[in-house]
Amino acid sequence: QVQLVESGGGLVQPGAFLRLSCEASGFTFSSYAMAWFRQAPGKEREFVAAVRWTSSTYYASFVKDRFTVSRDNAKNTAYLQMVNLQPEDTAVYYCAATRNWVRQRVDDYNYWGQGTQVTVSS
Repeated sequence: QVQLVESGGGLVQPGAFLRLSCEASGFTFSSYAMAWFRQAPGKEREFVAAVRWTSSTYYASFVKDRFTVSRDNAKNTAYLQMVNLQPEDTAVYYCAATRNWVRQRVDDYNYWGQGTQVTVSS
């Protein structure tokens, strides 16, 4: 049974730091690219960042060096480190897995987690 379980979200003030984790099971993690998407209320789900099985990375243009995606194949876990968070970063953050590289469309991903809420507010 495939599972992606995100954690690490929460309520933070502008300028804060968060590190999201995505623990995977039920598939060969090291053979998949892992990505993070986010969905704000009333908006479509959008691509944030992806990390290949080789640890190559790709980011959406709006990230602007504030986010860092990584993975630990030994722990079957992907991470999204976010610094200088702003209110516009408020969203549910999802991790997803795909056998292809590099993909930014929701439809290109085979497996999804349930999401973790990130709220940035003063």
